[in-house]
Amino acid sequence: MTSGGQATAPGRLAAVALSAGPILLAALLGNAATMPNIAPWYEGLVKPPLNPPNWVFGPAWTTLYLLMGVAIYRILRRDPQTPGRSRAIWLFAAQLVLNAGWSFAFFAAHSPLLGLAVILPFEALIIATLLAFWRIDRAAGACLIPYVLWVAFATWLNAGIFALNG
Repeated sequence: MTSGGQATAPGRLAAVALSAGPILLAALLGNAATMPNIAPWYEGLVKPPLNPPNWVFGPAWTTLYLLMGVAIYRILRRDPQTPGRSRAIWLFAAQLVLNAGWSFAFFAAHSPLLGLAVILPFEALIIATLLAFWRIDRAAGACLIPYVLWVAFATWLNAGIFALNG
């Protein structure tokens, strides 16, 4: 460790691997659950106002996953004795499970209701993660703000799809 509580070079490499691996896995699992269900199922649903075109989701999620990677990297490179660090990492892991889980609930199960049942605690966990990160590293917390906002928007879309398609 350096005097600022930051990890050394080998610690940074481990933090990069631990940051990227789980996020990539969640992205790949979510993509595997989503892509086969776009056509015809998702395309056939009635959508609420402001539903973006399908091409928006790829760049949006790529950006969010990159920001998540930066955020967790900044937390992982902190001294393991940093107060709240372990809790922040566990919150991040929990929200990441629900991140992938939502795609299975909504797309693979063809269930906007099940998607809603997953996305509500998912959003709560992202907010808790943002707050935990913010207490340790404000830049890490700030990286999660777009994620919180996007999933709040996704929650609104999910609820609208449920309401319109019963």
